[in-house]
Parts: sequence; C-alpha cells; structure tokens
Amino acid sequence: MLFHSSFRKDLARSFGATVVVLATIVMTILLIRTLGQATRGSVNPSEVLLVMGLTVTGHLTTILTLSLFIAVVSTLSRMYADSEMVIWFSSGHGLGSFIRPLFRFAWPILLGIGLLALFVWPWSNRQIQDLRDRFEQRNDIERVAPGQFQESAGGKRVFFIDKDSPSNLTGSNVFVSSVDGPIESITTAKQGRIEISGGERFLYLQQGQQMLKNHQTGEVRMTEFQDYQLLIDPNAKLAVADAPSRMISTLGLLSQPSPVNLGELSWRIGLALAALNLMLLGLAVASVNPRVGRSYHLALALFCFVSYYNMVNVGQSWIASSRVSMPGFMLALHGGAFLMACAWLAQRHWNLTWRNALPQITAPSRELGA
Repeated sequence: MLFHSSFRKDLARSFGATVVVLATIVMTILLIRTLGQATRGSVNPSEVLLVMGLTVTGHLTTILTLSLFIAVVSTLSRMYADSEMVIWFSSGHGLGSFIRPLFRFAWPILLGIGLLALFVWPWSNRQIQDLRDRFEQRNDIERVAPGQFQESAGGKRVFFIDKDSPSNLTGSNVFVSSVDGPIESITTAKQGRIEISGGERFLYLQQGQQMLKNHQTGEVRMTEFQDYQLLIDPNAKLAVADAPSRMISTLGLLSQPSPVNLGELSWRIGLALAALNLMLLGLAVASVNPRVGRSYHLALALFCFVSYYNMVNVGQSWIASSRVSMPGFMLALHGGAFLMACAWLAQRHWNLTWRNALPQITAPSRELGA
C-alpha cells in the first residue's frame, strides 16, 4: 500500500540519520571520558576502544529510544509542514491510521530495545568491570611504566624499572622502596624477574643491594646480594566484592528480589515500556500548524522525553529505598503514560475540542446572539 510504504520509508530515513548523529555524539563523549579514566590509571590504555565500545553498547537502549521518538516527531512534523497530512486526511486516513504502519516499522526496534535492556546492559557492565579489575589486579612489574615511579597495588611499595622484555616478566635496573611498620627498605638490582609459586608472585632480584632503616631505633643496615627473593603479591587473586545490581543478570534479579534488585529490574523493563509509550506520544505531539512553525512542538516533544526518562530513574531510586512498590509504580507511570498517549492520540484523530464536546451549550449562545 502506497500510504504504508511511503510512511515507513520516511521513518527509516529519519531514524537512520538520527541514530548516526546520536551515536557519534555519544561515542565522542564516552571516548573523552574513557581517555580520562585511562590517564588516571582506571582503564588500560590499550583497551580504551574496547571499553568505549562496551559502554556504547550498554547505552544503545537510550540511543534507539530517542532516535525512534525523534524519527516519529520529525517525520510527521515535516508532513504537516509540507501539507502532506492534508492529502492523507482528505483521502480518509486519520491520525490513527498511522499506528499500523508505525508498528510494522518499529516492532524490531522495540524488540531490540527490550533485549538490550534485559540482557546486553548487565553483560556490558560486567565486561567493563572485568577489564578494570584485571587491570587493577595486574602484578606490580606490569603496572610500572618504564622510567616512572609508581605505587604498587597495595600502596606499600614504590617501583621503578626499565622493562626490556616483551613478556613483562623480566626487567632491568629495578628500584623498590617499601614500608612495613617501622621498617623502611630500599632495594636496587640490575635485573629482576617475576615467578609465581604457590599462588603468590615473587620478584627475584640479581646483583643488587638493600638498605633497611628502623624509624623507631634509627638503625640502618646495608647489605649486598647476588640473588634476592621478594614477595610482591601475597594474594595474587583479590577477593571479589559483591556485584552491584547493574551487573546482575535479569534472571538473577528475579531470583533475588531485594529492593535494590527490584529497582534495577523496574529500570530495565521501564526502558522497553518507555520506548513504546514515547512512540505513541510522538504521533500525538507531532501535530504542527504550518503557519506557526515546529519549534513549540519540538520543545514539547523534548520535554516529554526528558520528563519520562527522569521519572524512570526516580522510580528506580524510590523502589530501591522501599518508598514505593515496583508493581504500583510501574502501573502508575507506564500505564498512565500509555493512557495519556492514547487519549491524546484520540483527541488528535477525531479533532475533539471543548466546542465539539459541548454542543448543547454553544448552540443556544449562537441563537441568542442572532
């Protein structure tokens, strides 16, 4: 059908262009943020693009939802401004006739948003956290850059090393300064290598010397050695803290219905429901008077999107703090938004006004005036 195909083509062009623009903006912002984290030592510099890609994947739900909403509003606004809507209305197609082709176009996008929110969002958060944990748990020789002083993972040692091995297991010109209670030790060696024994990492130094200073007694002792063994990581594998709710799978949230988990679950489900309701709201908001312009309706559409998403985030906080129940809040927010969208769309479809709704009041006034 010409009506359906023409409308879907316009939506596809607008949606594709919006996704490209929004994805570019988000990727630029996240790239700057990730580079800042890499300079602070929170992210491995060689994994910046990987972390950025995983972060963008986690935010695809918002990008796709906003792109779909903008595509609906911009496409219909253009059709109003170009008087195309007048042609469709005069041929017997009301505003409600756009719902069917809109759903035929948008159902794969809505399905993708739901899958991304329920499954891809926690997966991407886990992957990012794993990359950060792996970078934080790297051994002390790996975390030191050539020619730079840097603290160890526990903060009790300062390392300086010239690394000349591609495997990062050996190095030359090693300097280690450590503090253990009142004892301060400074160790230097020409060469060093990493070995793991019994689940613990040891640094084997060759041809060096060590100075021990007791800050309580003031005693200083100097020793030279040919071979020296230094324990650098007593626990090679750090204890894993409880994963936050954003990293727990959806099935895990359902199996552990704590307030925090229910708040996270309401946020994930709310993203999919918000995409559906915003799509219907876009049909109603996009009504434009060609003589007035589109600025007012675009501002109203942006206000609707920001308000809706803020309420989804606020609802997550309220549910996590046990201020409201998850079913009650979701029914009030998403059910209310759906009813409002349907009512607004019906008013646009039938062109209902107070004058049309109250004919018995307006008719006598016209007769009296005559």
